[in-house]
Amino acid sequence: MSSGSETGEVTGTRDKDYNLIWYIEACLSNALRMETYIRDAHRQNDAELVELFQKAQSDSRKGAEFGKQLLATRLPE
Repeated sequence: MSSGSETGEVTGTRDKDYNLIWYIEACLSNALRMETYIRDAHRQNDAELVELFQKAQSDSRKGAEFGKQLLATRLPE
């Protein structure tokens, strides 16, 4: 779908905000997943992986927060 316009062909949903909501959920889900990976890396005493997964978790949280702020500006009061 490189046309730049939403079609809703797959989901039947033409609402661009759906994509934003999905993005937020994906970021939050990833932050939770990283918590498991961080614990696993701690158990293996792998500081390098702990650092990598903590950064990924932080980035996911930031993405979710940015998405939530953007969504809040788009939703009617």
